[in-house]
Amino acid sequence: MTRLLLVFTALTLLAACGKRGSPQPPGPKASITFPRSYPTY
Repeated sequence: MTRLLLVFTALTLLAACGKRGSPQPPGPKASITFPRSYPTY
């Protein structure tokens, strides 16, 4: 039971990690030829 709780806690903490702000296409802005919106989920 303790292992299950530990795994659940670790997965919850890892799920909270991520980048902040809106997603941006990779590369320098001058070389982006097809700008598109990216989902934020």
